[in-house]
Amino acid sequence: MNVEQARFNMVEQQIRTWEVLDQQVLDLMGQVPREDFVPEAYRNLAFADTCIPLEHGQTMMLPRVEARMLQALQVAPTDRVLEVGTGSGFVTALLARLGGHVTSVEIHDALQSGARAKLAAHAIENVDLYSGDASHGWERSAPYDVIAVTGSLPLLEESFQNSLAIGGRLFIIVGQEPAMEALLITRNSETQWATDCLFETVLPPLTGVEEPERFVL
Repeated sequence: MNVEQARFNMVEQQIRTWEVLDQQVLDLMGQVPREDFVPEAYRNLAFADTCIPLEHGQTMMLPRVEARMLQALQVAPTDRVLEVGTGSGFVTALLARLGGHVTSVEIHDALQSGARAKLAAHAIENVDLYSGDASHGWERSAPYDVIAVTGSLPLLEESFQNSLAIGGRLFIIVGQEPAMEALLITRNSETQWATDCLFETVLPPLTGVEEPERFVL
């Protein structure tokens, strides 16, 4: 595989064509080596338009979803960022390159250990990694300027919204298959939030989240 050509094709044919026009995001997706964060068995799929499997039934987001998320969040160099679900560490690396400091929480120790090693290998130091269940929020270091939730939730957890600083942005995917929506929630004041529906997608749920009972006739 010609890695650089595959990376270029990912940015130009998958990401740019999916309404990602923020040049900083496009440049970042072309600079951070995604192939180094992909499990070795799937390295040849590092730039493919597919969800790459991780341990414990988790997956990496599609590259275009990662990029749309970053574009929507508009991460600034001074932002305090919470990532729920460290996973492979790739999104952690992207957030760390854009933001001031990233707090990333992973419920699976093996995933967290792998991500820690990969981040260290790329000298990404403005990240604190924690083991724990952040599916209902993570108050340590709150409030946050940015919250990125990398697994889906059946229902919106208000705890995430309440952990935002004024002006803070939350990216979260809410719903159940086959209908999930990616939402951007902005905190405008102590008591007011604005919600934008960005796109439809499907993403595995966060580990530990209880699925609501489905109504059956």
